[in-house]
Amino acid sequence: MKHRMCTAAACICLLLMMALPAFAAEYGEPDITPQTTMGEIRSNPSILGAGVWTYSKEQNLPGTEDWCNDQTLEKYVSSYVAQDCADGLNLLIRNYNAGVQIAYKLYSEQEIAEDSSRNNVEFYYYPASTPDAKYALVLSGNIFNRTAELKECISTAYQLHQKGYAVFVMRYRAYPDNDNNGPVEDIARAVKYITGHAQQFGVQTESYALIGYSSGGHLAGLFASDALGYKNYGLPKPGAVILAYPIVQFAEITPIYRVGTDPFVCGRFYYEYSLADLITEDYPPVYFWYGRDDLTLNLLCWPLQGPALSKALAAHGVPYKEVVYDHAAHGISLGRGTAADGWLDEAAAFWEEQTK
Repeated sequence: MKHRMCTAAACICLLLMMALPAFAAEYGEPDITPQTTMGEIRSNPSILGAGVWTYSKEQNLPGTEDWCNDQTLEKYVSSYVAQDCADGLNLLIRNYNAGVQIAYKLYSEQEIAEDSSRNNVEFYYYPASTPDAKYALVLSGNIFNRTAELKECISTAYQLHQKGYAVFVMRYRAYPDNDNNGPVEDIARAVKYITGHAQQFGVQTESYALIGYSSGGHLAGLFASDALGYKNYGLPKPGAVILAYPIVQFAEITPIYRVGTDPFVCGRFYYEYSLADLITEDYPPVYFWYGRDDLTLNLLCWPLQGPALSKALAAHGVPYKEVVYDHAAHGISLGRGTAADGWLDEAAAFWEEQTK
């Protein structure tokens, strides 16, 4: 009897040992570098399992996926942010391998059935190292149907994690699914979800930061306003709004958005507002930066961008810090190796000062 039990135990141990490689194969290694190809990143089992979106919509077109997959991460996101992006992806992999849920859909199955574009709305969770942390919701920029969650948000998430914050990387609806103020609704849904699950995420419900890049900065700014923002959804006020090369208004291209997004529909939509016109005395503190040689902002009428926002904030007595670099191009994210290098450190210090 004893011999049989020993034999059975040995067989069980052997089976377990044989099963270990198959089990381990479900997880990827956190070994991404700036020279890792996008194809290798997208085939990493943990990236796949986490459900992280590393594409933009236009890369679903025939022929473009293979071309993008052959690029290195550095080529894909630029040298300005490649190492931070690699670090952010590796942190995400480690979190996933440790059992952390990364991706969260923000609309129910019924809501998605009613409007399939809502299926694209989600965020990616980067937990803080300690409980009861402040959190940031980070929004990338977009050009019509191209978004930059990987380049702008995941790199930012890593750096904020290193400073002790929890971070949620937002994926909101972009063209052609951005009709009827959809992106603003998406941000509200994200803040509502985080607020309702604050204990689960280990975050404070107050004093959060909205961080927005480019057109994502426009959206973050609108959500902080009385007209279109958090008050309309019964949600907590942001502790700070942090904007990198924000688009304050889309004056020259608003007619294109209107025709392409909300034709034959009455009402005024988010892209038709200037953020500067929505500033009130109760607006949250703002940190924002941009470059004088930013071609995008110059093409959109320079005086109506950062300078207009600065005047509005000053006129209404809102605490703010504006940083204007002589040389800082649009879309450089953390801007490593440029005049803007280190701006996120300064922005985080501003956030802390305003919410302590």
